[in-house]
Amino acid sequence: MKFGILVFPGTWSDRDWHHVLTRTLGHEAEYIWHDDRDLHGCDAVIVPGGFAHGDYLRVGAIARFSPVMDAVARFAENGGLVLGSCNGFQILTEAGLLSGALLRNASLSFRCEWVHLRVERADTPFTNACQPGQVLRIPISHGDGNFYLDDAELAALEARGGVVFRYCDAEGNVTPEANPNGSRNNIAGIINERGNVLALMPHPERCCEPELGGTDGRYICDSLVASLAPAAR
Repeated sequence: MKFGILVFPGTWSDRDWHHVLTRTLGHEAEYIWHDDRDLHGCDAVIVPGGFAHGDYLRVGAIARFSPVMDAVARFAENGGLVLGSCNGFQILTEAGLLSGALLRNASLSFRCEWVHLRVERADTPFTNACQPGQVLRIPISHGDGNFYLDDAELAALEARGGVVFRYCDAEGNVTPEANPNGSRNNIAGIINERGNVLALMPHPERCCEPELGGTDGRYICDSLVASLAPAAR
């Protein structure tokens, strides 16, 4: 199977994703420049972390106008799987593929550390290798990860099962102390209503090998691969 990894000016997690997808998981991956209008026959799209266009104006706000995002929108409309992490989360919300907005961390400081995530849904193409309530240990690295929705939209997101990951402690307790950025309801990752576009602020690509301090990112990557396998066959 073939993965497309978007690259904007300022993207820096593209090579991490490429390494994991090709060297660790053994699949094909291709970098797709933000000016490209075609996804080159990819089976899934990754929108990686970084500082697209230097985060000028507002994080993800310029990237959403890149020509490639029209192709991503069409791909998603046709049921294609799209996964965004960190800056990818920000870009997908700005592009309207996911609800909400990412604000400055409540601490007003950049947070680079390991966090724990509780899996709220294990029935998605991105979490089918997980168990409901499972706790994953995955690193974050962001200054604008404070997920926000107004009360009505937040209630609607929760009601339809749009929350896939929440920040928690090592035992799975969702507490204010476990929230690294002030996100509403400790939300760390969400999915669209159709279930084919997911984004999370943590970096699963940074913890797929023991040498990096953990392998819990494999649960997400392996889930995505398993979801694509029937189509690939």
